[in-house]
Amino acid sequence: MHYFQFNIGDYRAATAHLSNEEDLAYRRLLDMYYDTEQKIPLDTQWVARRLRVGTQVVEAVLVDMFEKQEDGWFHARCEEVIKQYKEFAEAGKRGAAKRWGNKGVTPPNGEASSPPNPPPIATINQELITTNDIKVANATPDLGKPKSVPSAPIQEIVELYNTILPELPQTIVVNESRKRAISARWREVVTADKLDRQGGLDFFRWFFEMVKTSKFLTGKSKDWKADMDFLFNPSKFPRIIEGTYHKEQK
Repeated sequence: MHYFQFNIGDYRAATAHLSNEEDLAYRRLLDMYYDTEQKIPLDTQWVARRLRVGTQVVEAVLVDMFEKQEDGWFHARCEEVIKQYKEFAEAGKRGAAKRWGNKGVTPPNGEASSPPNPPPIATINQELITTNDIKVANATPDLGKPKSVPSAPIQEIVELYNTILPELPQTIVVNESRKRAISARWREVVTADKLDRQGGLDFFRWFFEMVKTSKFLTGKSKDWKADMDFLFNPSKFPRIIEGTYHKEQK
């Protein structure tokens, strides 16, 4: 997983005793844990090289903030967040299959599958704590039918695009034409699936992640790549969702 909610206040309270170097090591250890969705390996020298932090610093932080187990260094909050992420991703996978007529993307190995990492991804109260102080967050998402169609969070969608797809032309100017295109695609999605604001944002996070897996759209197969205007074009948008631009990867 590449995204998790970061609570600055909670993090500051949990790490106030760390030195600047230890704080850097802790942040990088958390990133490694979430990125690999696995415990931190026991080989601390290898971990330190990967994180570009001193071995002694890494070992001190692991002992302080993690729990050593037979198969790696365990972090309770990371495991809870990853578990919830997988549960919601699986639920979203079933929803996406139902929404788009069970049309999937065919990956390079030729085995049919649904689009990668479909929504919804839960909004989780990310309170960074040690294993000595475990708190379980209530992360049940409310994807029920909203009372009205929520306004399109245009700037947040643009930021998701720029963050998830740095290999594509970055969107700097958000003019009226782009605002209309984004708003139109937003209304199509949240109306068809009866999503609330967070559910809509989760969909577009999945949408951009799906684009990222296409060699064609990201310029890896031809001397061309998509941009924001292409992705939100009314005729291209459903074809991207259906996996049309992934077919060259069969």
